[in-house]
Amino acid sequence: MKNLILAASLLIGVSAYSQAKLDATKLNYLPADASPMDATYYPLQVLSSKSETPKVKVVYSRPQKKNRVVFGNLIKYGEIWRMGANENTEIKFYTPVKINGKDIPAGTYSLFAVPNEKEWTIVLNSDVDKWGAYAYDKSKDVVRFNVPAEKTTSPVEFFSITFVQTKTGADLYAGWDNTQVKFPIEFK
Repeated sequence: MKNLILAASLLIGVSAYSQAKLDATKLNYLPADASPMDATYYPLQVLSSKSETPKVKVVYSRPQKKNRVVFGNLIKYGEIWRMGANENTEIKFYTPVKINGKDIPAGTYSLFAVPNEKEWTIVLNSDVDKWGAYAYDKSKDVVRFNVPAEKTTSPVEFFSITFVQTKTGADLYAGWDNTQVKFPIEFK
């Protein structure tokens, strides 16, 4: 009988505790990040349309220029970069695609780059859920290819990624500071 009373008291106590409001000052809310996380989809209108289904989603953090020279200074030429800040940038393909002549299965991949002044190497890697490029493992590259680096007509304050529709799919554009790159994604 004592065990039954103890169990009932415990249940009532847990139920009352779970319904109590938590004091926000005692929670460990993190401050807003200087490089906020964002996502972009293709097609771009997928979030505002009930009929569109996504083909690609990119989740990335958006560092700011803040009056700095970005490429060749903040982001070193010739070194692997996570194409954003904080966690690795991840690209999700909802269906199989073709990139640089290579068939890529549907799934989620980390998106890296090796920036140089006139050309970047774009890298899709199968290792996801990592921070930065610190644990980058070249043996897990799915595809690597080079694209020209173009100068923008005006500076891009926040690192940004978007898509432009093409006849066979979409071009992914990434731009920051005074530089942008693009690469085609073919939908199967």
